[in-house]
Amino acid sequence: MQNSEALALAAALLAAAGDLTQRINDGVVARGFEARPAWGFAFARLAPDGATVTELAGHLGVTKQAASQLVDEIVRKGYAERRPHPEDARARLVVLTERGWACTRAAEEAAAEAVRTWVDVLGEGEVRALRERLGRIAPNGPIKPAW
Repeated sequence: MQNSEALALAAALLAAAGDLTQRINDGVVARGFEARPAWGFAFARLAPDGATVTELAGHLGVTKQAASQLVDEIVRKGYAERRPHPEDARARLVVLTERGWACTRAAEEAAAEAVRTWVDVLGEGEVRALRERLGRIAPNGPIKPAW
């Protein structure tokens, strides 16, 4: 593959990822939630069982201070709450509230809507093949924002 072809592929993937992130965020807002794209990445880490600020910072690739500010904001807006950590009395566990879970479900619905537009263009078989191929090359681990 020529450098120009590789650059065109990289640009197309970045454009698709940016568009998908924006469409999910727009869909969440349209469903009545105040949100920022960075929150979705945080919610993905908090959704299973919660996380400490330190764990969230590692997931997002930011400082503890930045993660703490994000947590302060989502707690203030009712999307998460701090609880005592069940195994470490010094730590606080940040968990999603019902509002946070509802926002997460809204993001899932918005993502499904966005992907359906790909199906309209490419067909279901091509979208399934795209998912499988991207799954083979995408790194394992947390989905992080590209700050």
